[in-house]
Amino acid sequence: MPSHRSQRMAEAIREVVATSILFEVADPRIQSVTVLRVEVSGDLREAKAYVSIMGTDSERRRALTGLNHATGFIQARVAARLQTRFTPVLSFELDEGPRKSVEIGRLIDEAVASDRRPGGPVASRPRGESEESDNEDEDRERAEDEIED
Repeated sequence: MPSHRSQRMAEAIREVVATSILFEVADPRIQSVTVLRVEVSGDLREAKAYVSIMGTDSERRRALTGLNHATGFIQARVAARLQTRFTPVLSFELDEGPRKSVEIGRLIDEAVASDRRPGGPVASRPRGESEESDNEDEDRERAEDEIED
């Protein structure tokens, strides 16, 4: 379990990295980057920043390359903010969580929409009922109507 000090340091690093990426890094490759969290090692010498990058796979790779190229600049900003004896060595890791959650949400929306369409999937019928039982009910109703006429 991380100590209180390492949690505070991780949060401070996250703030500095996010601010630096947003306002100070001038690399055009770095776009649509969100810093989600930072994990600091137990000895506070390494920090891993987890980022989410929206876009195509090539845009994501390009942005991650730009981040790795700007690591020294961002690490200097972290050093100025933390003012500790050792500045953690910064690395960037792509976090797939937000991208997967968007995909799952899209799949759920598609499933709900297909259930609402007429002639939707058979699985949406109540348990024990089938298309054949619907036909039997219609046949019975027609027979009753013919008897009444």
